[in-house]
Amino acid sequence: MPEGDSVLQLSERLQPLVNKTVERTQFRVPQYANVSFNGLQLERVWPYGKHLFMRFDQTVLHTHLKMEGSWSVHRIGERWRKPGFKARVVLQFDHGIELVGFELGFVRVFDFSQYHDRIAHLGPDVLAEHWDAVEARRRIAEKPMRPIGTALLDQRNLAGVGNEYRMEICFLCGVHPATPVSQVDLDHVLEVTRKLMWANRKSPIRTSTGIRKHGSNAYVFRRFRRPCRRCGALIAQGSLGGPDLGGEIDELERIIWWCPNCQPKPMFAQ
Repeated sequence: MPEGDSVLQLSERLQPLVNKTVERTQFRVPQYANVSFNGLQLERVWPYGKHLFMRFDQTVLHTHLKMEGSWSVHRIGERWRKPGFKARVVLQFDHGIELVGFELGFVRVFDFSQYHDRIAHLGPDVLAEHWDAVEARRRIAEKPMRPIGTALLDQRNLAGVGNEYRMEICFLCGVHPATPVSQVDLDHVLEVTRKLMWANRKSPIRTSTGIRKHGSNAYVFRRFRRPCRRCGALIAQGSLGGPDLGGEIDELERIIWWCPNCQPKPMFAQ
């Protein structure tokens, strides 16, 4: 699933479409089949956590990529580069440009006046220019017995962290993902979260190790039974319930990875 930095980069790639006029609108979502942006300019594109927003006059198009979603820009008439993927939104702009949203996790259309209500359930955006770590800490601390790995993934606490980031954050902080919030230095965890995601916000290759090379860019994420880059112990794998309720995803068990030596497992954890 794309995380906050991926959606921020997507938003930046779509900036050249701002101020261009929509000539043809096609929603392949029954609920919005009759919605049209024809004749309207795309006034703004922006992210909030894992969510992407586009504003056309007083109307907002809100999408979430979830697991397989993507947005792709083409020349009108050009063959789409996503064979086998279902297009859910197609917008044709002047100057022969076509924007296609494939396999979008969800699509919403609403009046701009509702924007703040629509994001009210989300925590502070980690990648906001002025991010509110105090509010994020307050929200996480409300459930002191909750595992820190679950709390980090909950978009109602802070928006933008996905499974890869939570694994790397926990490793960098030396805590097992199942460690209760009450036993964790939350200020340090949130400081690491911000620094790590901010450092990656413009990079096509996400890294926690400082090496921007596939295969060398993570400490524990997807490194089951491989040696820890710090101590040499073999990386362990398990699962932990972790909601991404800000993206309207139910609580699910997700795979987690950790170093048994650098991140000791809490005594009570299964």
